[in-house]
Amino acid sequence: MADKLIIVESPAKAGTIKKFLGGNTKVVASMGHIRDLPKSKLGVDIDNNFEPEYINIRGKGDLIKSLKSDAKKAKQVYLATDPDREGEAIAWHLANILDIDMNSKCRVTFNEITKDAVKEAIKNPRAVDKNLIDAQQARRVLDRIVGYKISPILWKKVRRGLSAGRVQSVAVKLIVDREKEIENFIPEEYWNMYVQLKKKKDIFKAKLVSKNGKKIDIHTKDEIENILKEINNASFVVKEIKKSKRKRTPAPPFTTSTMQQEASRKLGFTLKKTMSVAQSLYEGVKIPEKGTVGLITYMRTDSTRISDVARKVAQQEITKIYGKEYYENRYYKTKTDAQDAHEAIRPTYINLSPSYLKDSLTKDQFKLYNLIYNRFLASQMSDAIYDTTSVQIDANEYNFKANGQTLKFKGFMALYVESKDIEEKEENNNIPDLEQNDILEKVNIENIQSFTQPPARYTEASLVKTLEEKGIGRPSTYSPTITTILERRYIEKEQKQLIPTELGIVVNNLLVNSFTDILSEEFTADMETEFDKVAIGKQAWKNVIKEFYEPFEKELQKANEELEHVELKEEVSDVPCDKCGRLMIVKYGRYGKFLACPGYPECKNTKPFVQTIDTPCPKCGGKIQIRKTKKRKTYYICENNPKSCDFISWNKPKKDK
Repeated sequence: MADKLIIVESPAKAGTIKKFLGGNTKVVASMGHIRDLPKSKLGVDIDNNFEPEYINIRGKGDLIKSLKSDAKKAKQVYLATDPDREGEAIAWHLANILDIDMNSKCRVTFNEITKDAVKEAIKNPRAVDKNLIDAQQARRVLDRIVGYKISPILWKKVRRGLSAGRVQSVAVKLIVDREKEIENFIPEEYWNMYVQLKKKKDIFKAKLVSKNGKKIDIHTKDEIENILKEINNASFVVKEIKKSKRKRTPAPPFTTSTMQQEASRKLGFTLKKTMSVAQSLYEGVKIPEKGTVGLITYMRTDSTRISDVARKVAQQEITKIYGKEYYENRYYKTKTDAQDAHEAIRPTYINLSPSYLKDSLTKDQFKLYNLIYNRFLASQMSDAIYDTTSVQIDANEYNFKANGQTLKFKGFMALYVESKDIEEKEENNNIPDLEQNDILEKVNIENIQSFTQPPARYTEASLVKTLEEKGIGRPSTYSPTITTILERRYIEKEQKQLIPTELGIVVNNLLVNSFTDILSEEFTADMETEFDKVAIGKQAWKNVIKEFYEPFEKELQKANEELEHVELKEEVSDVPCDKCGRLMIVKYGRYGKFLACPGYPECKNTKPFVQTIDTPCPKCGGKIQIRKTKKRKTYYICENNPKSCDFISWNKPKKDK
């Protein structure tokens, strides 16, 4: 008989915790949720105040028996599932199944799986937090109602097997709207004028910015020609020199969303991969002579706070490696709507450097751990300092500007620099020593024609950033949301860009027209605020559902009536059916588009749907087909491959060489 039984979600976490707890303590895993809403029906009693109908998850019968047996033998059972709403809900379901008093001190949580954190948590158990459970139930029940009530409309109008989701549908809408912006974008011509100037042997570049101090915008070549005439014989005179220092501050330690964004930009990781690798680092990795060690703090957080202990060890490490001048004690403001229940994501043991652990980690674990470790240390380092020079140069009425900067002190940049979705080019203009009223020699004038660019397509990183800025979803929802809409084929990924499929556009248009309010960005963000109120006991979860359901039911009824007579036109191809000659139609299957005979069920002929591009094969002039690998990665192949041509490429061929 064990004195203590500790139940966690995963065997890896169980193994890490077990080694900290000597004596007669048993640690077992629930393997995630053990109860949930049934898949076969709605599972929410609408008429009985939205009471959820939970059932034991199929296939977990033997595990539940084993957990019950272990719980009966133990003097004390502790529920040590993850320290968030989902973890609280798992603990609550376990308490229900194992007949544990909800108000007893049975719940333990820790932000990091270290000996001190685990022992401290077990010394200070608490009751299961009903408010956190209710917040999780509110989200689960609301998402179930939306999914199970709207999906049948898609089955009727588009095809069976499709599904709608509250947050997922908003994410698809963002991607579809961006694609429309790109399609409707009309580029505008603009010009920039640069002049190369010389003092003695030193040459530098200045840009035309204004005329008589007023900003100038150049749209045509004629305007450029007029300016060239007006400055043809002008002297280029130094009018003003400003010298100053510029500081660059490090980024705060990672939250879930910033970790996902940076891992996408720097490492090329998908959100799903980032969260999976982070989970393995949190739960524990086997290290020679140390056993299984949890290497990072909990990876679902929207806080940038770090503990005083972590702050102190960061100071010691930075001072030891770089010197005192590289350390700065920094506190970062957490967003006002952040839950701040946990610290930021950071390494649990600063002495376990990435280089020390390299042989113990997989390649992906090493890459992500290195990123988390360096980001955390850099967040406690000094500013980078630049010496900057800004020079105004006049040529008659026209004002040119030259900017230059020199990095004087690297500070945090000695270790780590955050990436951006669109990297800004820093001008590397070595400006010589100039004095006011210097007359400079004109070397060359360069006029560059450009066109305004449409907004960029979303990547996983930029979509997460947008969802977070708009308050749609929470850190734990970003990865499953984007993974789901990719798996449903509503969007596709091409060289990191997220592009809506025809199926995604059809589904989006249908939902947006029928459920304008419920699938709006504002409504979805407001619901997150309501869930947060439930989590702190300021709102009853069933009231949230009730307020949502009454207008939703009316929209549902209206949508059903309006869509009753709507027929979605099927896309007709130019490919005749081999068996009956009719032109085949485009259908959507589990793996995307295919061609089917419209004479079904008399004629059941189907064919693969082959997309081509209007650029001929660079080797033989044949048609280039667009195909996808099993992992949905796009590639380009000649129609004659492998018979008479071997052309195949990841990159889209271009007409012009």
